[in-house]
Amino acid sequence: MSDWMVTQSSAARRRPRALSPLREHLRDTFWFAPTAAMVSVFVVWLGAQALDTAVVEALQDEGDYDTLAELLRFAQDAKAVVSAVGSAMMTFIGVVFSVSLVAVQMASGQFTPRVVRLFVRSRITKATFAVFLATFVLTLLVLTAFDSVDDPRAVTTVPLLQSALTLCMVALSLLLFVLYVNTTLRLMRISHVIARIATESFRVAASMPVPTGGQDDAARLGSATAWVPHEGRAGVLRDVHIARLVRVARKHGVVLRLIPRIGDFVVPGTPVLAVHGGPAPSRGALRYTISVGVERTYHQDLGFGLRQLSDIALRALSPAINDPTTAVQALDRVVQFLAALGRRPLDAALHRDRGGAVRLVQPVPGWTELVDLGFTEVRGCAVGSPQVSRRMLAGLDDLLLLVPPERREPLLRHRDLLRQAVDRSEPSPSDRAFALHPDRQGIG
Repeated sequence: MSDWMVTQSSAARRRPRALSPLREHLRDTFWFAPTAAMVSVFVVWLGAQALDTAVVEALQDEGDYDTLAELLRFAQDAKAVVSAVGSAMMTFIGVVFSVSLVAVQMASGQFTPRVVRLFVRSRITKATFAVFLATFVLTLLVLTAFDSVDDPRAVTTVPLLQSALTLCMVALSLLLFVLYVNTTLRLMRISHVIARIATESFRVAASMPVPTGGQDDAARLGSATAWVPHEGRAGVLRDVHIARLVRVARKHGVVLRLIPRIGDFVVPGTPVLAVHGGPAPSRGALRYTISVGVERTYHQDLGFGLRQLSDIALRALSPAINDPTTAVQALDRVVQFLAALGRRPLDAALHRDRGGAVRLVQPVPGWTELVDLGFTEVRGCAVGSPQVSRRMLAGLDDLLLLVPPERREPLLRHRDLLRQAVDRSEPSPSDRAFALHPDRQGIG
């Protein structure tokens, strides 16, 4: 326990590292990695072509035409291989990714549509698609480099290194294909999907700064001296550029307070930043600090993971699917995430400058809001499913042992409401007793 407190104390003294919104936005796109791969392979091909040309010129300068003739015969054999790879690669790409997209669509219909972003953010998926396209582009470039002249004295280039590079790309493509199939199959299994959601949620929690002073610092802000309205398009507040906002606030000697929470829907004209201690910074200084999109992201959204876990549990408990075991798996991760936040200061994340002064106050969900998000909707559907009610009661009991006394009220409320709902729905005393018996496996 003492080691943990020392770690938290040292983390509080360090300025938290603000994650780059650009990096996170690129992870949510599918075009960047393939485009970068195709540009990179073009640059590599230019270098390989220059080396092949240099080898041919060196052999011609030495008069070693016999060796050059052997290389020409080898290049003709390599051309047949490169042509076969080029003709088959694009067909292979189309078939593989068409089948994969159908599988992901089926998974999103069974779990929740938001699991599609796990597929989009998968590094293996992007790497596989990028290498496949890069291999196809490389084969086209290499085919243009083959010289139609058979005379060793007149030939200008023999694409030996380029052909070897193509074979290496094919081997890399096959390796990534195996990894891609394995990753896609894992994404179709609900246990791995839930684990990925939990991992992303813990990453968000770890990136939040540990406040020193907490609500006292936030309370000393006083009334706002200016407001900054949202001037962009309407949409979901995806994230804010924390480092840039801290720099702007420090430069102007003010404290900025984000009004909506990450994940809120904002419309043009609504205030997004409150300024404390001075006039509002200029519009140019605040450019590219607020990111609005069409859907929520994990980047700075502490409650998004719980939202997805609740959606998965609700869909599993619907009459169309009727899969209480999946709901229990989702509750396992809900309890795990709440247990990790049980003693952590919430309600506001305070971002400081290098001098230790608070420059940005970012609202985050409080403990009661997180508990309600994790349990309210699932509790309403748990009635009639003893496996889920037993698991929920066991999770609430575990959390009651882990959290401080001042945070037990919402847990006790959900436990009492669940017991009341089961009492109303189960006429038999034995069925009520069975459904209200805490069990970490639901029905172990």
